[in-house]
Amino acid sequence: MNLNSENKTILVAPLNWGLGHATRCIPIIKALQENNFTPIIASDGIALELLRKEFPYLKTLELPSYQIEYAKNGKNFKWKLIKSLPRMLEAISEEKKIVKKWIKKHQIGGIISDNRLGVYSKKIPSVFITHQLNVLTGNTTWLTSKIHQHIIKKYTACWIPDVNSELNLTGKLGHLKDNSLTLNYLGPLSRMHKMALPIQYDLMIILSGPEPQRGLLEAHLTEEVKRYEGKVVFIKGIIEAEQKKEQIGNVTYYNFMKTRQLEHTFNESEKVLCRSGYTTIMDLVKLNKKAFFIPTPGQYEQVYLAEKLQEEGLVPFTCQERFKIEDISKIDHYQGLPKLESTVNWEELFKVF
Repeated sequence: MNLNSENKTILVAPLNWGLGHATRCIPIIKALQENNFTPIIASDGIALELLRKEFPYLKTLELPSYQIEYAKNGKNFKWKLIKSLPRMLEAISEEKKIVKKWIKKHQIGGIISDNRLGVYSKKIPSVFITHQLNVLTGNTTWLTSKIHQHIIKKYTACWIPDVNSELNLTGKLGHLKDNSLTLNYLGPLSRMHKMALPIQYDLMIILSGPEPQRGLLEAHLTEEVKRYEGKVVFIKGIIEAEQKKEQIGNVTYYNFMKTRQLEHTFNESEKVLCRSGYTTIMDLVKLNKKAFFIPTPGQYEQVYLAEKLQEEGLVPFTCQERFKIEDISKIDHYQGLPKLESTVNWEELFKVF
């Protein structure tokens, strides 16, 4: 417990790009509370909705949306992103102005930004969270990485949810050969805990990420899972006001789950089918679960992570359009993710504020 924090208010702002940035901020928000800080949550869209459900008693603020859209065809992903760049830059500029006002209005003493590029201040300590020091964009990787590192340099510190050792999860994404940045490696960050619960499901399917790719994968897997003989729990990753549950044959469908129920369901499942999003990978490490990955089409980072982990003999993957439910059996021929035990010294980390 940090007794010197004097209940300092810290703004925690995750990017609304799927649910991963929001969910990995959950252990950080809890640690802030345990160390006598007062967190204020700021985001938009489903990321903000999820955190409001997790922390109904905390103050939440809305930031402008980056309006990130995925292409229906993964090959067009980069061009769709370039097309939406003016909207993104406008939102970043707007959030800089908003944050400036909030610092005075809410007496904010520190900032934790998870990949929100405009949530930053020269006047108070500002921390940036990312697992992508290098941003993969195909033949423009050198440029996007350089720009990202230039932005990170402005922050007081950069926190990376991985380990700084040869055996790591992010590979070239989260590690630099030449480095002039102030980096802190936290180890894998997860809101989940491993529990000794009896297995209830042979397979857990969990979806995440922006539309339309989330919906396209849901439609594909809804058909494929009809041929699966075991017991399945299927979490669609749609954040709505009420939780919905539906039983169709051997498959139990949910629109979403809050952390506690999701944690139980992970622990009660033998195998997991999911995206190769980095937050999901960290959850699987914490829970010691074997999985099969379907990376989001066109998202270089997810494709890289899936390829890396398959090459290392840890987790199999296939692309979305080729996936067949029979592919799940490949999990048995892979080791599963490594156990990377790490305890975060939050008190030391929060001294930045």
